[in-house]
Amino acid sequence: MPTGPCSSPAVFVGPGWGPSAPASPGTMWQLVKRSRLATRLDTILRHLSPPLGAAPAPTSIPTSAQVSAVPQPGRFRYTLDNNVLTTEQRQFYEDNGYLLIKKLVSDEDIERFRKEFIRICKKEVNPPGAMTMKDESLRSQYGQSEKVINKVQDFQEDEELFRYCTLPEVLKYVECFTGPNIMAMHTMLINKLPDSDKQTFLHPMHQDLHYFPFRPAELIVCAWTAMERADQNNGCLIVQPGTHKEPLKPHGYPEWEGKTNKLFHGLLDEDEKSPRVHVVMEKGDTVFFHPLLIHGSGINKTSGFRKSISCHFASSECYYIDVKNTTQEHVEKELVDMLQKKYNMPPMELRDIWHFRARLVQGERINL
Repeated sequence: MPTGPCSSPAVFVGPGWGPSAPASPGTMWQLVKRSRLATRLDTILRHLSPPLGAAPAPTSIPTSAQVSAVPQPGRFRYTLDNNVLTTEQRQFYEDNGYLLIKKLVSDEDIERFRKEFIRICKKEVNPPGAMTMKDESLRSQYGQSEKVINKVQDFQEDEELFRYCTLPEVLKYVECFTGPNIMAMHTMLINKLPDSDKQTFLHPMHQDLHYFPFRPAELIVCAWTAMERADQNNGCLIVQPGTHKEPLKPHGYPEWEGKTNKLFHGLLDEDEKSPRVHVVMEKGDTVFFHPLLIHGSGINKTSGFRKSISCHFASSECYYIDVKNTTQEHVEKELVDMLQKKYNMPPMELRDIWHFRARLVQGERINL
């Protein structure tokens, strides 16, 4: 178990929200102009007002059939029986809530993702439904460029970036946590800008499950791939090992005057003495972590960028929950209000937003 803020445990080597602006006004409603997206929109409308007795037809994509989808009693709670992870890797994830796989994603794929991000920055492509996060104070200096865009979120309709969520080498590991029926629930490409003074893009320590209205947590995992070296100088991930065994804690905006972005929630009662690990990663390294693991990232003290691409995956057998009267209720209100204001959308619940953005990547779509 790591014992200090700069400790770095052995890794197991394998083969390998802020003020967000829509890609363009009315982007969400452009979706219905494309047949596949129109079908997905129809699914949402039927979800909001389903006919009596109606049931959606299952959707299938081939699976590897290498993993038991039923959690097995016994030694391991957080991984499923599989022929991919070693016993040592499963035990490390069991104890710590994260697992680093070295050089999992190829340089070629990372370069393709980088080029697509630049195209989005330059508005050469405009993925439906995607949102970008910008440092508006830099726009006058750099215009619409990589030096202004900090994040592209919800890129599920950008087929080039979404390839990340379908890479066999990634899904091979994801399946060890979710089972064979896999949904891509939340996608991000983060371009952490140089930020040594204002600390605008410091992300407070948080648990990702705070944002998710679906359960169980044990069948959800994030895959986070470094697109270049990530270390303490440019704002690598920081994790608190073992905190995935703790319950979901209350979150809110930290008391950082002038330094907090929209929806960058953090723990309201953070244990400053809890051991922390800076997850140093090389290009192509991928870390898989549990949605209850407390984590965040530091500031980028360099003059360059720190890029990463990630997706939260979940078993399609997970189910939506009602977040009203829970610690997650204010997330629903904030997100729904934001989307209604930007897209003139009708009233909806948090689960409807997630159902709309989710995409099947393997197996059958059952609940999500």
